Amino acid sequence: MNLRIVLADDHQIVRDGLRVLLEQESGMEVVAEAEDGRTAVELARQEKPDVVVMDIAMPDLNGIEATRQIKAEMPDVKIIALSMHADKRFVTGMLQAGASGYLLKKGAFRELTQAIRDVVAGHKYLSPKIASLVIEDYVQQLAEKPTPGADVLTAREREVLQLLVEGKTAEQIAAHLHVSVNTVGTHRHHIMDKLNIRSLPELTKYAIREGLTFLES
Repeated sequence: MNLRIVLADDHQIVRDGLRVLLEQESGMEVVAEAEDGRTAVELARQEKPDVVVMDIAMPDLNGIEATRQIKAEMPDVKIIALSMHADKRFVTGMLQAGASGYLLKKGAFRELTQAIRDVVAGHKYLSPKIASLVIEDYVQQLAEKPTPGADVLTAREREVLQLLVEGKTAEQIAAHLHVSVNTVGTHRHHIMDKLNIRSLPELTKYAIREGLTFLES
């Protein structure tokens, strides 16, 4: 039986390259592709894949939030993060969300098939640079007091925050999430209160720093 794989990346050229790579590999099948995190979650529900290869920097719903949602509903699905970023916040965010692997895009074509086999077998797979980063971060945490991160917000508040800083209006967010405009306003109020932030520019800086959005992409 082939391993069923969903590819989630907002760049078509990346998905095309990964699909070609995996289609050459015996026992692996790409069953669906997503260009944003929300679609990745929907496809995971529909296709029940063995593995989701998840880009982190995606619009609408980023890869960290998409990973949290997939693992909450389908804990047996293995997720491999795929990113240009070797920042420890992104690595930590994906691993805490439930990812079993983390690959840098620079080495993805060389490492992906092995990573898939490893995570399906129940192991973790980290690119060498990422493994070093995780070890360094662990050592630092022994001496540093952790600072509050995005986990002070609820999952829905993180979704609303990403959409806000990506330029969506309250009406657009309400329609997108199927809630009322008043509910969006309440979420925004709670977000600002919890973070002690009072302006959209500061919220944007916070969201980028915490890996909730990647406006540069």
